[in-house]
Amino acid sequence: MKILALGDVVGSIGRQALRSRIPYIRKEWDIDFVIANGENSAGGVGITASTLSEILNSGVDCVTGGNHSWKNKEIYDKYETETRVLRPANYPAPAPGRGKFVYTLKDGRQVAVLNVQGTTFMEPLPCPFKYAMDWAKSLDDIKIRIIDFHAEATSEKKSLGFALDGNVSAVVGTHTHVQTADAQILPKGTAYMTDLGMCGVELSCLGMCPNSVLPRFINRRPTSFKRAIGQGALNGLLMDIDDNTGLALSVTTFRENAPRTQVTVLDNII
Repeated sequence: MKILALGDVVGSIGRQALRSRIPYIRKEWDIDFVIANGENSAGGVGITASTLSEILNSGVDCVTGGNHSWKNKEIYDKYETETRVLRPANYPAPAPGRGKFVYTLKDGRQVAVLNVQGTTFMEPLPCPFKYAMDWAKSLDDIKIRIIDFHAEATSEKKSLGFALDGNVSAVVGTHTHVQTADAQILPKGTAYMTDLGMCGVELSCLGMCPNSVLPRFINRRPTSFKRAIGQGALNGLLMDIDDNTGLALSVTTFRENAPRTQVTVLDNII
């Protein structure tokens, strides 16, 4: 099975990049299943019912979340009724929605997806390692198992990869919006990448206009972030997973329309 996992979708330009390219990418690469993290799809922070619909209508099969999943309360009903959207599973009850689901393709093949959130430099949630390991043990006959680990620390992400190596098909990281250069297959067959990157304007500070972010570091005072405007890019990981073993056959770093020019920072930042 060919699976494309995409990083955090940031704002309207990230959504536009999905709409314009996913249908063609699915055909060009013969993709069976597409996952994208949507927690920043609404204005760069959070997700709404309309941005969720836009992502799903673009050809994404499963939308995962993270710490910004709770910003807009209007989405909470969708967490309950729409099985194609997940939020981190290790948020304690009574958090709405679900953090895991088993998707059945038209040809009958199944894909189990788990969304968990890290705890290093983030909220002190219940242990994502225990949750993920228990989940992997519970699946039995479902071979293809994908985890979106929404976490800050690279060490935490890599450790989960090794903890589940050979027991899941892939552990892919989201949250930091910068694609890492470590797409690999771990020793026992699990596909791994520390961070998928983002879908949005790469010539930016994580999807935001540099001029709205730099004063926070230079002046040490709060500033209002503004979404970056420019060319949209898609970042992620393309995986070929063996249907029988559930282990990775190949992994390819996915980058489309990533700009090759230098970012230009305007004057009068301070």
